[in-house]
Amino acid sequence: MTAASQTPPAGSGAPVSATPAAASPALNAPSFSPLYQQIKTLILRSLQGGEWRPGEAIPSEIDLAARFKVSQGTVRKAVDELAAENLLVRRQGKGTFVATHAEEQVQYRFLRLASEPATAAQGSTHREFLDCRRMPAPADVAAVLQLRPEDSVVEVRRVLHFSGQPVVLDDIWLPAPLFKGLTAERLSEYRGPMYGLFESEFGVRMIRAEEKIRAVSADEGVAALLKVAPGTPLLSVERLAFTYGDQPVELRRGLYRTDRHYYRNELS
Repeated sequence: MTAASQTPPAGSGAPVSATPAAASPALNAPSFSPLYQQIKTLILRSLQGGEWRPGEAIPSEIDLAARFKVSQGTVRKAVDELAAENLLVRRQGKGTFVATHAEEQVQYRFLRLASEPATAAQGSTHREFLDCRRMPAPADVAAVLQLRPEDSVVEVRRVLHFSGQPVVLDDIWLPAPLFKGLTAERLSEYRGPMYGLFESEFGVRMIRAEEKIRAVSADEGVAALLKVAPGTPLLSVERLAFTYGDQPVELRRGLYRTDRHYYRNELS
């Protein structure tokens, strides 16, 4: 995205988009939107378009201010919000980078499971992939992922083990066209988190998620996989993850043992 060839009228306060003709529509924001929010939208457009890849540095605030013809303070406020949303990461003395799920502080961002007691170490983590297959999308999954009835999904089933103990059973559905070539072998061979694989090899970045949590009891099949007695209380966590543009790209239904772990969240 380059600066437009025309300069806006003095005092207009409007940032400049890629071309004069697309200036207003490119913002995709109401005219009363604060200027920093408009700049945030433009930066998001560049992230979504792949101008800056996960792990790469974005231009400095000075360069972005010159590009969008706004003050450095306006850019800083936009970048601050994107950093607070874990889309960008500030590194002291190095600059601002596109967040990536491959980074240790980000890779377990959506897994809110902690050991009991809270001071105990989580221990080693092992992922056991039980299945990975393409299939017609079940009606409820298609509705949540905004797919057509005839669309396919990739269904993944896995168990997460902590310190040798099975703790989480996940059933995951992904839109098949976005994840061509995804197999259980490929998942098992990848050493980083699943979202890191989705990001680096399929170009799909999870940027936010919504969750529904309820209490359930283990049926016989689940009990056998999690090595608990049938009827054991479990935490059911349904997560819908979104990429840019609020496009849903993953539905995950997890069953959590809570005898040695608990679900932890921070409210602000």
